[in-house]
Amino acid sequence: MSRSYTFRITQEEAGRRLDEFLASRFGGLSRMRIGSLLARGACRVGAGPGLPGHRLAPGDLLEFTIDEAVPSAMRPEPIPLEIIHEDGHILVVVKPPGMLVHPTKSVKSGTLANALTYHLNRDFYAGSAAPGADHEAADEALDLVRPGLVHRLDRATSGLMVIARTPRALSVLSRHFHRRLVEKRYLAIVRGRVPGPAGAIRAPIGRDPDRRPQWGVTESGKPSETRFQVLDRGAGATLVELEPVTGRTNQLRIHMAHAGHPIIGDGMYGEPGPRLCLHAWRLAFHHPAGGGWVEFTSPLPRDVKEALLTSGP
Repeated sequence: MSRSYTFRITQEEAGRRLDEFLASRFGGLSRMRIGSLLARGACRVGAGPGLPGHRLAPGDLLEFTIDEAVPSAMRPEPIPLEIIHEDGHILVVVKPPGMLVHPTKSVKSGTLANALTYHLNRDFYAGSAAPGADHEAADEALDLVRPGLVHRLDRATSGLMVIARTPRALSVLSRHFHRRLVEKRYLAIVRGRVPGPAGAIRAPIGRDPDRRPQWGVTESGKPSETRFQVLDRGAGATLVELEPVTGRTNQLRIHMAHAGHPIIGDGMYGEPGPRLCLHAWRLAFHHPAGGGWVEFTSPLPRDVKEALLTSGP
């Protein structure tokens, strides 16, 4: 049995590699399996075959077919999850800091996708296949739930994520995220005292493979905007709520550093620390089944909150 999915690439997604895009959308599939599927012609971009390194362009139409009988390299792992909401269509969880959303070439286990793959099929794995065992039989079972990753967070960022449990939920939520019908709010502790009660940072963000970090503010980058609101101030730090109007790579971290107020603990764009003080605290969207508006929140973690009090001038 095969399942097909269709995606229309937006301006925000343009420039990404095809295999990276698919990995971000299908958390239950390892990068190795995605590469194998692409090699067998499972994806078409427009009228041509989808190759792993193809750079996506705005308006590209992707048709991706998953053969359910082909074993997956994803390893289900019984990793504890902080679940905010769960029903037959979606799952809302709080991703802890330090956890990758999905496996990479170098990290095969301990990711959110590993945990979700087990959780969504826990009755099957607990009853007929140990998580650490050869689970090809599990992958061949046609009724297993594959976690659909509609969006993602940086490894160092904690907070709310919504996961699709069905192909239809994945399609609907993906469309809503692309059309910016989803409200996302972050809380961050940033260095220094941010002036004024609120404002916006508008600076183009682009990628330069010859510099480190590769993503940053550049004249040739894409238009990017972050809105902020000051919530509290400490001696040498400020608690702000951030709204990413656009969704560029590392946008919040880049924009706050560009404004002279890097997020505390950001070793890439500021100074390293024990914890990146960035938390996705609010997520609101139309439920993919029925369309009702739903809202979920997650309070600021204790270790992030303490950074506001302990950061010196």
